[in-house]
Amino acid sequence: MTDRAAPLARFAAVSPDSGPVVARLFHAALGLVFVIAFASLRVQLVPLLGADGLAPAAEAVAQARPGGWWATPTLFWWWSGDAALRGAATLGIVAGALALVGVWPRACLAIATLLYLSFVSVGAPFLQFQWDSLLVECGALALLLPRDRPSPTAHLLLLFAAFKLYFESGLAKGWSPIGDWWDGSAMYYYYETAPLPGPLAWYAHHLPGWWHALESRATLVLELVAPVLLFCGRRGRLVALVVLTGFQLINLATANYGFFVYLALALHLFMLRDADLLRLYARLPGRRAWGWVLLPREGVPAPRWPRLRAGLLGGFAVVYLVLSLVTARVELGGRAGPWATALQRRTGPLHVFNAYHLFAQITRVRVEPAFAAYADGAWRAYDMHDKPGPPDRAPPLVAPHQPRLDFMLWFHGLSARRAPPGYVRRLLRLLCEDPERAQYFFATPLLPRPSRVRVQYWRYTFTRPGEVGWWRREPAAPELMMTCTTGQVLR
Repeated sequence: MTDRAAPLARFAAVSPDSGPVVARLFHAALGLVFVIAFASLRVQLVPLLGADGLAPAAEAVAQARPGGWWATPTLFWWWSGDAALRGAATLGIVAGALALVGVWPRACLAIATLLYLSFVSVGAPFLQFQWDSLLVECGALALLLPRDRPSPTAHLLLLFAAFKLYFESGLAKGWSPIGDWWDGSAMYYYYETAPLPGPLAWYAHHLPGWWHALESRATLVLELVAPVLLFCGRRGRLVALVVLTGFQLINLATANYGFFVYLALALHLFMLRDADLLRLYARLPGRRAWGWVLLPREGVPAPRWPRLRAGLLGGFAVVYLVLSLVTARVELGGRAGPWATALQRRTGPLHVFNAYHLFAQITRVRVEPAFAAYADGAWRAYDMHDKPGPPDRAPPLVAPHQPRLDFMLWFHGLSARRAPPGYVRRLLRLLCEDPERAQYFFATPLLPRPSRVRVQYWRYTFTRPGEVGWWRREPAAPELMMTCTTGQVLR
């Protein structure tokens, strides 16, 4: 062990489970996730949330005014133009990058968290994924982490956040109304119907049926049992770390969930202790370059007003635990009284006291909307960049970037026979009136002056081994058509 790490080793021996190395590494990892999240969002901001976008932030702010800031906590109350959106995303990238390299990390994470909450508050429907809320929650909890001294309470809260993510998702799977995780059928459909599968999903889908049954039940058991091990001492946490990290690596290899997997892996740091990380650090090549970021300074002065700090942190911990349990009771279908529902509705907009229910029920049919335009006596199909399109195109690997319209169209396909949501109507209108503004979403060059545009709905299934291409498709629902001269939408 290096001389620089020796004082920290003595410190870690005193407080093995709540030391500063874990805190500093988590701050850096969270800074990186914020950089990824803001960078991915920034390139989509104007076509999604801009003044002429599919869900303008300015309209969301105008509709939120009766409820006030508490109902819609966002900085865009004062300015929500395209320049403000781009500037806020750029500032978020800078703040995350500074936290990554250890420059005023807690202050920078506070800025990044507030900015991301601002986008989440006005970004419906494109920023309503559970990992968007998880990022805000982790950002808020990261502010409680001191970087130079132990903080058992703060570490416990972040360990509890990891527990919530997995255990509540396991409960939701166990309560699936069709029992697909219990009967072993869930994973038979999952790889084919995930929102944005990766190329390895095709191969995973064609594994034997007995394997899908095994991994369905194993996933349920894993999410219900492994989180409990987080509170069963060091050995329990290490077992949970290995199992849950392997679980996330499978997600990373077979599907595109934006920054979610990376954020979940950052939370896994709290399953380790400083001594574990020091042993790894001592074996890293070029470790001196990162030592000043990860290792605390020697001779750190004692904090001022320690009792006040401890009291405030303990008070927040109680509030966080209680409101997290209330939210879980309301959102996971428990018998919640009116007081719990009202409390959850009041605190929900902060996105700090969340409940998680990832893939509670697996979709068994994949229906994809496909766009086309008519001009000069012929239809031209419009292929999007990342969602399934031409049957001979392999599923892409785009994570940690998240193409949010491609993702949302997966949800639209689930309700293809219903009236189209507002963002689909706006997209059709843009394809008619101003194709240049819609070009960002499509790989195909758009027709400048079509007379009609349409949405066709196709059921996609993976090809079988030996067949040509990656997908097979067949019509799944009546098409949706807009006449460009009148703007009328018909089936």
